[in-house]
Amino acid sequence: QSHPMESNQKTSGDGLTGTQKETALRGLMQRTGYQLRQENGQRRYGGPPPGWDGPPPERGSEIFVGKLPRDLFEDELVPLCEKFGKIYEVRMMMDFNGNNRGYAFVTFSNKQEAKTAMKQLNNYEIRNGRLLGVCASVDNCRLFVGGIPKTKKHEEILCEMRKVTDGVVDVIVYPSAADKTKNRGFAFVEYESHRAAAMARRKLLPGRIQLWGHAIAVDWAEPEVEVDEDTMATVKILYVRNLMLQTTEETIEKEFNSLKPGAVERVKKIRDYAFVHFTQREDAISAMNALNGKVVDGSPIEVTLAKPVDKDSYVRYTRGTGGRGGSLLQPDYTAYTLGQVLEELCQKNNWGQPVYQLHSAIGPDQRQLFLYKITIPALATQYPNVHPFTPAKLCAAVEEAKVHAAEYTLQTLGLQTEGAADTSCATAAAVASVAFPGM
Repeated sequence: QSHPMESNQKTSGDGLTGTQKETALRGLMQRTGYQLRQENGQRRYGGPPPGWDGPPPERGSEIFVGKLPRDLFEDELVPLCEKFGKIYEVRMMMDFNGNNRGYAFVTFSNKQEAKTAMKQLNNYEIRNGRLLGVCASVDNCRLFVGGIPKTKKHEEILCEMRKVTDGVVDVIVYPSAADKTKNRGFAFVEYESHRAAAMARRKLLPGRIQLWGHAIAVDWAEPEVEVDEDTMATVKILYVRNLMLQTTEETIEKEFNSLKPGAVERVKKIRDYAFVHFTQREDAISAMNALNGKVVDGSPIEVTLAKPVDKDSYVRYTRGTGGRGGSLLQPDYTAYTLGQVLEELCQKNNWGQPVYQLHSAIGPDQRQLFLYKITIPALATQYPNVHPFTPAKLCAAVEEAKVHAAEYTLQTLGLQTEGAADTSCATAAAVASVAFPGM
Protein backbone atom coordinates (compact mmCIF):
# COMPACT_ATOMS: atom_id res chain seq x y z
CA GLN A 1 0.00 0.00 0.00
CA SER A 2 1.62 3.28 -1.02
CA HIS A 3 1.70 6.24 1.29
CA PRO A 4 -1.53 8.28 0.82
CA MET A 5 0.45 11.48 0.45
CA GLU A 6 2.50 10.05 -2.46
CA SER A 7 -0.44 8.57 -4.31
CA ASN A 8 -2.30 11.82 -3.88
CA GLN A 9 0.60 13.72 -5.33
CA LYS A 10 0.85 11.35 -8.26
CA THR A 11 -2.74 11.82 -9.32
CA SER A 12 -3.44 15.48 -8.62
CA GLY A 13 0.06 16.93 -8.88
CA ASP A 14 1.20 18.79 -11.96
CA GLY A 15 4.33 16.67 -12.05
CA LEU A 16 6.58 19.71 -11.93
CA THR A 17 8.34 19.24 -8.61
CA GLY A 18 12.03 18.89 -9.15
CA THR A 19 12.01 19.50 -12.90
CA GLN A 20 14.72 21.88 -14.13
CA LYS A 21 12.06 23.73 -16.05
CA GLU A 22 9.83 24.26 -13.04
CA THR A 23 10.17 28.06 -12.98
CA ALA A 24 9.54 28.45 -16.72
CA LEU A 25 6.49 26.17 -16.59
CA ARG A 26 5.01 27.90 -13.54
CA GLY A 27 5.50 31.21 -15.37
CA LEU A 28 3.57 29.85 -18.34
CA MET A 29 0.68 28.74 -16.12
CA GLN A 30 0.56 32.14 -14.42
CA ARG A 31 0.49 33.94 -17.77
CA THR A 32 -2.24 31.80 -19.36
CA GLY A 33 -4.24 30.53 -16.37
CA TYR A 34 -4.22 27.02 -17.87
CA GLN A 35 -3.83 24.02 -15.56
CA LEU A 36 -1.13 21.40 -15.91
CA ARG A 37 -1.97 17.85 -14.75
CA GLN A 38 0.21 14.77 -14.68
CA GLU A 39 -1.59 11.48 -15.47
CA ASN A 40 -0.45 8.00 -16.56
CA GLY A 41 2.49 8.75 -18.79
CA GLN A 42 1.35 12.12 -20.05
CA ARG A 43 1.07 15.69 -18.92
CA ARG A 44 -2.06 17.59 -19.84
CA TYR A 45 -2.10 21.36 -20.29
CA GLY A 46 -5.65 22.75 -20.47
CA GLY A 47 -8.31 20.37 -21.75
CA PRO A 48 -10.49 22.37 -21.13
CA PRO A 49 -8.79 25.78 -20.88
CA PRO A 50 -10.04 28.31 -18.30
CA GLY A 51 -13.51 29.64 -19.09
CA TRP A 52 -14.19 27.06 -21.85
CA ASP A 53 -17.90 26.50 -22.12
CA GLY A 54 -19.49 23.75 -24.21
CA PRO A 55 -18.30 20.54 -25.80
CA PRO A 56 -14.65 19.83 -26.75
CA PRO A 57 -13.52 20.89 -30.28
CA GLU A 58 -14.74 18.94 -33.35
CA ARG A 59 -12.85 15.95 -34.74
CA GLY A 60 -9.89 17.04 -36.82
CA SER A 61 -8.82 19.81 -34.42
CA GLU A 62 -5.89 17.82 -33.04
CA ILE A 63 -2.38 17.63 -34.48
CA PHE A 64 0.52 15.27 -33.76
CA VAL A 65 3.84 16.98 -33.08
CA GLY A 66 6.76 14.56 -33.40
CA LYS A 67 10.57 14.69 -33.29
CA LEU A 68 10.54 16.94 -30.22
CA PRO A 69 13.89 17.40 -28.49
CA ARG A 70 13.55 15.33 -25.28
CA ASP A 71 14.25 18.29 -23.00
CA LEU A 72 11.66 20.57 -24.60
CA PHE A 73 8.47 21.27 -22.67
CA GLU A 74 5.23 23.25 -22.68
CA ASP A 75 7.06 26.53 -21.93
CA GLU A 76 8.57 26.32 -25.46
CA LEU A 77 5.82 24.43 -27.30
CA VAL A 78 2.80 26.47 -26.15
CA PRO A 79 4.04 29.94 -27.26
CA LEU A 80 4.87 28.44 -30.66
CA CYS A 81 1.40 26.89 -31.10
CA GLU A 82 -0.54 29.88 -29.72
CA LYS A 83 0.32 31.84 -32.86
CA PHE A 84 -2.04 29.65 -34.90
CA GLY A 85 -5.13 29.72 -32.72
CA LYS A 86 -6.61 29.08 -29.30
CA ILE A 87 -5.16 25.99 -27.65
CA TYR A 88 -7.75 23.65 -26.15
CA GLU A 89 -5.17 21.25 -24.75
CA VAL A 90 -1.63 19.93 -25.12
CA ARG A 91 -0.90 16.33 -24.13
CA MET A 92 2.80 15.76 -23.79
CA MET A 93 3.94 12.14 -23.53
CA MET A 94 6.42 11.74 -20.65
CA ASP A 95 8.91 9.07 -19.60
CA PHE A 96 9.89 8.08 -16.05
CA ASN A 97 12.89 10.42 -15.98
CA GLY A 98 10.73 13.46 -16.57
CA ASN A 99 11.76 13.89 -20.21
CA ASN A 100 9.21 13.92 -23.02
CA ARG A 101 8.96 10.84 -25.23
CA GLY A 102 9.58 12.84 -28.38
CA TYR A 103 5.99 13.67 -29.23
CA ALA A 104 2.89 15.54 -28.11
CA PHE A 105 -0.72 16.06 -29.24
CA VAL A 106 -1.98 19.63 -29.55
CA THR A 107 -5.70 20.32 -29.84
CA PHE A 108 -6.87 23.68 -31.18
CA SER A 109 -10.36 25.11 -30.80
CA ASN A 110 -11.31 24.20 -34.38
CA LYS A 111 -10.24 22.30 -37.51
CA GLN A 112 -9.10 25.37 -39.44
CA GLU A 113 -6.58 26.43 -36.78
CA ALA A 114 -5.24 22.87 -36.61
CA LYS A 115 -4.81 22.80 -40.39
CA THR A 116 -2.88 26.10 -40.42
CA ALA A 117 -0.66 25.00 -37.52
CA MET A 118 0.04 21.70 -39.24
CA LYS A 119 1.19 23.38 -42.49
CA GLN A 120 3.33 25.97 -40.68
CA LEU A 121 4.91 23.68 -38.08
CA ASN A 122 5.82 20.65 -40.18
CA ASN A 123 9.61 20.83 -40.70
CA TYR A 124 9.78 23.95 -38.50
CA GLU A 125 13.29 24.32 -37.04
CA ILE A 126 12.55 24.44 -33.32
CA ARG A 127 16.20 24.37 -32.30
CA ASN A 128 19.40 24.42 -34.28
CA GLY A 129 19.13 21.58 -36.80
CA ARG A 130 16.07 20.04 -35.10
CA LEU A 131 13.01 19.96 -37.38
CA LEU A 132 9.55 19.08 -36.08
CA GLY A 133 7.45 16.41 -37.81
CA VAL A 134 3.82 17.46 -37.68
CA CYS A 135 0.72 15.84 -39.15
CA ALA A 136 -2.97 15.29 -38.44
CA SER A 137 -3.85 13.19 -35.45
CA VAL A 138 -6.80 10.92 -35.93
CA ASP A 139 -9.07 10.23 -33.04
CA ASN A 140 -9.79 6.67 -34.08
CA CYS A 141 -13.32 5.40 -33.45
CA ARG A 142 -13.18 2.31 -35.61
CA LEU A 143 -12.04 -1.25 -34.88
CA PHE A 144 -11.18 -4.03 -37.27
CA VAL A 145 -12.71 -7.40 -36.29
CA GLY A 146 -11.52 -10.50 -38.17
CA GLY A 147 -12.71 -14.09 -37.92
CA ILE A 148 -16.42 -13.43 -38.55
CA PRO A 149 -18.32 -16.35 -40.13
CA LYS A 150 -18.70 -15.52 -43.84
CA THR A 151 -22.45 -16.25 -43.91
CA LYS A 152 -23.37 -13.52 -41.39
CA LYS A 153 -25.19 -10.45 -42.71
CA HIS A 154 -24.82 -6.78 -41.71
CA GLU A 155 -27.74 -6.82 -39.24
CA GLU A 156 -26.57 -9.99 -37.46
CA ILE A 157 -23.03 -8.65 -37.07
CA LEU A 158 -24.30 -5.31 -35.76
CA CYS A 159 -26.56 -7.09 -33.26
CA GLU A 160 -23.77 -9.40 -32.07
CA MET A 161 -21.24 -6.54 -31.62
CA ARG A 162 -23.83 -4.57 -29.61
CA LYS A 163 -24.27 -7.59 -27.32
CA VAL A 164 -20.57 -7.77 -26.45
CA THR A 165 -19.50 -4.07 -26.50
CA ASP A 166 -21.01 -0.65 -25.72
CA GLY A 167 -21.31 2.40 -27.95
CA VAL A 168 -21.55 0.65 -31.35
CA VAL A 169 -22.83 3.05 -34.01
CA ASP A 170 -22.56 0.83 -37.09
CA VAL A 171 -20.64 -1.98 -38.74
CA ILE A 172 -19.12 -1.85 -42.22
CA VAL A 173 -19.07 -5.18 -44.02
CA TYR A 174 -17.79 -5.87 -47.53
CA PRO A 175 -19.10 -8.68 -49.70
CA SER A 176 -16.57 -11.33 -50.70
CA ALA A 177 -14.98 -10.87 -54.12
CA ALA A 178 -15.75 -14.41 -55.19
CA ASP A 179 -19.25 -14.80 -53.75
CA LYS A 180 -21.38 -11.69 -53.22
CA THR A 181 -23.78 -13.51 -50.85
CA LYS A 182 -20.97 -13.93 -48.29
CA ASN A 183 -18.93 -11.39 -46.34
CA ARG A 184 -15.11 -11.29 -46.36
CA GLY A 185 -14.70 -12.71 -42.88
CA PHE A 186 -14.10 -9.35 -41.23
CA ALA A 187 -15.92 -6.12 -40.44
CA PHE A 188 -15.12 -2.60 -39.31
CA VAL A 189 -17.02 -1.56 -36.20
CA GLU A 190 -17.67 2.14 -35.71
CA TYR A 191 -18.05 3.43 -32.12
CA GLU A 192 -19.55 6.68 -30.85
CA SER A 193 -16.21 7.89 -29.46
CA HIS A 194 -12.53 7.03 -29.29
CA ARG A 195 -13.03 6.09 -25.65
CA ALA A 196 -15.83 3.63 -26.47
CA ALA A 197 -13.66 2.05 -29.20
CA ALA A 198 -10.67 1.79 -26.84
CA MET A 199 -12.82 0.15 -24.13
CA ALA A 200 -14.24 -2.31 -26.67
CA ARG A 201 -10.76 -3.14 -27.95
CA ARG A 202 -9.53 -3.75 -24.41
CA LYS A 203 -12.47 -6.07 -23.76
CA LEU A 204 -12.12 -8.05 -27.01
CA LEU A 205 -8.33 -8.23 -27.12
CA PRO A 206 -7.56 -10.99 -24.59
CA GLY A 207 -9.31 -13.39 -27.00
CA ARG A 208 -11.74 -14.76 -24.41
CA ILE A 209 -14.76 -13.41 -26.23
CA GLN A 210 -15.91 -15.42 -29.24
CA LEU A 211 -18.53 -14.44 -31.80
CA TRP A 212 -20.83 -17.30 -32.82
CA GLY A 213 -18.29 -19.70 -31.30
CA HIS A 214 -15.45 -18.38 -33.47
CA ALA A 215 -12.19 -16.85 -32.23
CA ILE A 216 -11.77 -13.27 -33.43
CA ALA A 217 -8.82 -10.98 -34.18
CA VAL A 218 -9.23 -7.35 -33.13
CA ASP A 219 -7.20 -4.23 -33.80
CA TRP A 220 -7.56 -0.54 -34.53
CA ALA A 221 -8.80 0.06 -38.05
CA GLU A 222 -6.43 2.15 -40.10
CA PRO A 223 -8.10 5.57 -40.15
CA GLU A 224 -9.50 6.74 -43.47
CA VAL A 225 -6.98 9.01 -45.09
CA GLU A 226 -8.30 12.56 -44.78
CA VAL A 227 -7.46 14.38 -47.98
CA ASP A 228 -7.95 18.14 -47.91
CA GLU A 229 -10.67 19.72 -50.05
CA ASP A 230 -8.18 21.58 -52.26
CA THR A 231 -6.57 18.30 -53.35
CA MET A 232 -9.89 16.47 -53.73
CA ALA A 233 -11.12 19.31 -55.96
CA THR A 234 -8.61 18.29 -58.64
CA VAL A 235 -9.25 14.52 -58.71
CA LYS A 236 -10.23 13.03 -62.10
CA ILE A 237 -10.08 9.35 -61.12
CA LEU A 238 -12.99 7.29 -59.84
CA TYR A 239 -12.64 4.40 -57.42
CA VAL A 240 -15.14 1.60 -58.16
CA ARG A 241 -15.77 -1.11 -55.59
CA ASN A 242 -17.81 -4.34 -55.35
CA LEU A 243 -17.28 -5.47 -58.94
CA MET A 244 -17.64 -9.11 -59.92
CA LEU A 245 -14.35 -10.93 -60.36
CA GLN A 246 -15.25 -11.78 -63.95
CA THR A 247 -16.21 -8.20 -64.93
CA THR A 248 -13.67 -7.01 -67.52
CA GLU A 249 -11.96 -3.64 -67.93
CA GLU A 250 -13.75 -3.37 -71.30
CA THR A 251 -17.17 -3.68 -69.64
CA ILE A 252 -16.26 -1.04 -67.05
CA GLU A 253 -14.94 1.31 -69.73
CA LYS A 254 -18.15 0.88 -71.74
CA GLU A 255 -20.32 1.68 -68.69
CA PHE A 256 -18.32 4.77 -67.74
CA ASN A 257 -18.17 6.04 -71.31
CA SER A 258 -21.94 5.63 -71.77
CA LEU A 259 -22.79 9.19 -70.65
CA LYS A 260 -20.21 10.80 -72.87
CA PRO A 261 -18.31 8.65 -75.39
CA GLY A 262 -14.53 9.01 -75.13
CA ALA A 263 -14.56 10.62 -71.66
CA VAL A 264 -12.58 7.75 -70.11
CA GLU A 265 -8.81 7.79 -70.48
CA ARG A 266 -8.10 4.31 -69.05
CA VAL A 267 -9.33 1.67 -66.63
CA LYS A 268 -7.23 -0.37 -64.20
CA LYS A 269 -9.06 -3.28 -62.54
CA ILE A 270 -7.62 -5.27 -59.63
CA ARG A 271 -9.71 -8.17 -58.28
CA ASP A 272 -13.10 -6.66 -57.37
CA TYR A 273 -12.25 -2.96 -57.57
CA ALA A 274 -11.06 -0.62 -60.31
CA PHE A 275 -9.71 2.87 -60.97
CA VAL A 276 -11.33 4.75 -63.86
CA HIS A 277 -9.25 7.69 -65.14
CA PHE A 278 -11.07 10.54 -66.90
CA THR A 279 -9.64 13.35 -69.03
CA GLN A 280 -12.01 15.95 -67.52
CA ARG A 281 -12.97 16.23 -63.87
CA GLU A 282 -16.57 17.20 -64.64
CA ASP A 283 -17.08 14.00 -66.66
CA ALA A 284 -15.77 11.99 -63.71
CA ILE A 285 -18.23 13.72 -61.36
CA SER A 286 -21.25 13.20 -63.60
CA ALA A 287 -20.31 9.54 -64.17
CA MET A 288 -19.97 9.05 -60.42
CA ASN A 289 -23.40 10.53 -59.74
CA ALA A 290 -25.04 8.56 -62.54
CA LEU A 291 -23.43 5.16 -61.92
CA ASN A 292 -23.09 4.83 -58.15
CA GLY A 293 -25.28 1.86 -57.15
CA LYS A 294 -25.76 0.69 -60.75
CA VAL A 295 -25.88 -3.09 -61.20
CA VAL A 296 -23.03 -4.30 -63.42
CA ASP A 297 -22.86 -8.03 -64.22
CA GLY A 298 -25.26 -8.65 -61.35
CA SER A 299 -23.48 -6.64 -58.65
CA PRO A 300 -24.37 -3.11 -57.44
CA ILE A 301 -21.18 -1.03 -57.74
CA GLU A 302 -19.97 1.66 -55.33
CA VAL A 303 -18.40 4.68 -57.02
CA THR A 304 -16.43 7.40 -55.22
CA LEU A 305 -13.66 9.87 -56.09
CA ALA A 306 -10.25 8.23 -55.71
CA LYS A 307 -8.21 9.65 -52.88
CA PRO A 308 -4.75 10.46 -54.13
CA VAL A 309 -2.17 8.60 -52.08
CA ASP A 310 0.34 11.22 -51.09
CA LYS A 311 3.27 9.31 -49.67
CA ASP A 312 4.13 12.05 -47.14
CA SER A 313 0.73 12.66 -45.69
CA TYR A 314 -0.29 9.02 -45.87
CA VAL A 315 0.89 8.35 -42.35
CA ARG A 316 -1.83 9.15 -39.89
CA TYR A 317 -1.22 8.83 -36.22
CA THR A 318 -4.00 7.18 -34.31
CA ARG A 319 -4.48 7.74 -30.64
CA GLY A 320 -4.59 4.00 -30.50
CA THR A 321 -1.27 2.79 -31.79
CA GLY A 322 -1.20 0.13 -34.44
CA GLY A 323 -3.10 0.21 -37.68
CA ARG A 324 -4.93 -2.12 -39.91
CA GLY A 325 -3.75 -2.45 -43.48
CA GLY A 326 -5.28 0.45 -45.35
CA SER A 327 -5.80 -1.63 -48.48
CA LEU A 328 -9.47 -2.07 -47.58
CA LEU A 329 -10.26 1.59 -47.46
CA GLN A 330 -8.66 2.37 -50.72
CA PRO A 331 -5.71 0.63 -52.22
CA ASP A 332 -2.96 2.54 -53.89
CA TYR A 333 -3.16 1.75 -57.61
CA THR A 334 0.15 -0.12 -57.55
CA ALA A 335 -0.53 -2.07 -54.41
CA TYR A 336 -1.51 -5.40 -55.92
CA THR A 337 1.60 -6.80 -54.40
CA LEU A 338 2.93 -9.23 -51.88
CA GLY A 339 0.26 -8.09 -49.42
CA GLN A 340 -2.41 -9.57 -51.63
CA VAL A 341 -0.36 -12.71 -52.22
CA LEU A 342 -0.19 -13.17 -48.44
CA GLU A 343 -3.91 -12.47 -48.10
CA GLU A 344 -4.80 -15.09 -50.70
CA LEU A 345 -2.49 -17.63 -49.08
CA CYS A 346 -4.27 -17.06 -45.76
CA GLN A 347 -7.67 -17.31 -47.46
CA LYS A 348 -6.77 -20.57 -49.20
CA ASN A 349 -5.62 -22.14 -45.92
CA ASN A 350 -8.49 -20.71 -43.85
CA TRP A 351 -6.01 -18.96 -41.57
CA GLY A 352 -8.08 -15.79 -41.29
CA GLN A 353 -7.24 -12.30 -42.54
CA PRO A 354 -3.66 -11.17 -41.74
CA VAL A 355 -3.71 -8.30 -39.23
CA TYR A 356 -1.13 -5.53 -39.72
CA GLN A 357 0.03 -3.48 -36.74
CA LEU A 358 1.99 -0.33 -37.42
CA HIS A 359 4.87 0.55 -35.08
CA SER A 360 7.18 3.50 -35.46
CA ALA A 361 10.45 4.73 -33.99
CA ILE A 362 12.68 7.75 -34.32
CA GLY A 363 16.01 6.81 -35.91
CA PRO A 364 19.46 8.08 -34.88
CA ASP A 365 19.18 10.84 -37.48
CA GLN A 366 15.83 11.90 -35.97
CA ARG A 367 13.88 10.55 -38.93
CA GLN A 368 10.76 8.60 -38.24
CA LEU A 369 10.99 4.92 -39.21
CA PHE A 370 8.22 2.37 -39.59
CA LEU A 371 7.71 -1.32 -38.98
CA TYR A 372 4.65 -3.51 -39.46
CA LYS A 373 4.10 -6.66 -37.43
CA ILE A 374 1.75 -9.21 -38.97
CA THR A 375 -0.48 -11.60 -37.04
CA ILE A 376 -2.26 -14.44 -38.79
CA PRO A 377 -5.21 -15.43 -36.54
CA ALA A 378 -5.11 -19.24 -36.95
CA LEU A 379 -1.31 -19.45 -36.71
CA ALA A 380 -1.18 -17.22 -33.65
CA THR A 381 -3.09 -19.83 -31.67
CA GLN A 382 -1.24 -22.83 -33.17
CA TYR A 383 2.33 -21.45 -33.07
CA PRO A 384 2.38 -18.60 -30.54
CA ASN A 385 6.21 -18.61 -30.49
CA VAL A 386 6.55 -17.28 -34.06
CA HIS A 387 3.95 -14.55 -33.55
CA PRO A 388 3.61 -11.84 -34.51
CA PHE A 389 5.81 -11.98 -37.62
CA THR A 390 8.26 -9.12 -36.99
CA PRO A 391 10.78 -8.08 -39.66
CA ALA A 392 14.16 -6.84 -38.41
CA LYS A 393 14.37 -3.87 -40.76
CA LEU A 394 12.75 -0.47 -40.15
CA CYS A 395 11.64 1.40 -43.28
CA ALA A 396 11.46 5.11 -44.05
CA ALA A 397 8.00 4.91 -45.66
CA VAL A 398 4.82 3.27 -44.40
CA GLU A 399 3.97 1.57 -47.70
CA GLU A 400 7.48 0.17 -47.95
CA ALA A 401 7.28 -1.16 -44.38
CA LYS A 402 4.02 -2.88 -45.28
CA VAL A 403 5.40 -4.60 -48.36
CA HIS A 404 8.52 -5.59 -46.42
CA ALA A 405 6.41 -7.15 -43.64
CA ALA A 406 4.37 -9.16 -46.15
CA GLU A 407 7.54 -10.33 -47.89
CA TYR A 408 9.16 -11.30 -44.56
CA THR A 409 6.04 -13.22 -43.52
CA LEU A 410 5.86 -15.11 -46.82
CA GLN A 411 9.54 -16.02 -46.48
CA THR A 412 9.09 -17.18 -42.89
CA LEU A 413 6.16 -19.31 -44.02
CA GLY A 414 8.60 -20.95 -46.43
CA LEU A 415 7.55 -19.28 -49.67
CA GLN A 416 10.77 -17.82 -50.98
CA THR A 417 9.62 -14.91 -53.13
CA GLU A 418 11.86 -14.26 -56.10
CA GLY A 419 12.57 -10.68 -57.06
CA ALA A 420 10.52 -9.47 -54.14
CA ALA A 421 12.28 -6.13 -54.18
CA ASP A 422 10.54 -5.33 -57.44
CA THR A 423 6.98 -5.14 -56.22
CA SER A 424 5.43 -4.47 -59.58
CA CYS A 425 2.17 -6.17 -60.53
CA ALA A 426 4.05 -8.48 -62.84
CA THR A 427 6.22 -9.75 -60.01
CA ALA A 428 3.28 -10.18 -57.70
CA ALA A 429 1.53 -12.21 -60.36
CA ALA A 430 4.66 -14.32 -60.88
CA VAL A 431 5.10 -14.80 -57.17
CA ALA A 432 1.46 -15.74 -56.88
CA SER A 433 1.77 -18.36 -59.60
CA VAL A 434 4.83 -19.83 -57.87
CA ALA A 435 3.20 -19.76 -54.46
CA PHE A 436 -0.17 -21.07 -55.57
CA PRO A 437 -0.25 -22.84 -58.91
CA GLY A 438 -3.65 -22.43 -60.50
CA MET A 439 -4.46 -19.11 -58.84
